Amino acid sequence: MKLYIKQKVFSFKDRFTVKDAQGEDRYFVEGKLISFGKKLTVTDAAGNEVAFVRQKVLSLLPKFFVEVGGQEVAQIKKQFTLLKPKYSVEGLNWNVEGDFFSHDYQIVENDAVIASIHKRWMVWGDTFELDISDSADEVMALAVILAIDAVMDAAQAAAASSSNN
Repeated sequence: MKLYIKQKVFSFKDRFTVKDAQGEDRYFVEGKLISFGKKLTVTDAAGNEVAFVRQKVLSLLPKFFVEVGGQEVAQIKKQFTLLKPKYSVEGLNWNVEGDFFSHDYQIVENDAVIASIHKRWMVWGDTFELDISDSADEVMALAVILAIDAVMDAAQAAAASSSNN
């Protein structure tokens, strides 16, 4: 199953739509405008909350929690590595590997691909293609991808800020 995330280029807060392969709205993602740490609410097409992703603010390495139905179901943690970023998803026994800077990576469990993510280039705004193997993993895979995207956005903003000084 393929999903497509198209983020708005000019927006004061995170707000975007996740579409299916037919171009129909599948999920809506909205971030809090003012908060400590990133907080994203994922709702289905009917407006029902299906996941809530929140960042742990005071953490040496980035860490996000995923809640479904008010219960924490997973933690996405950036691992300490010297060269290549690595993430693990505790609670689901998933690992995330690939080229995060090019937005070309996979979520795997015991060498089985749960989802793959590819950034589509030459389009206005960031557009990501998600290929999810099992529809039962759809919401959790989306939550993991949103958390990793938040880490990458923060790293790019920090790099841009330090290069302007």
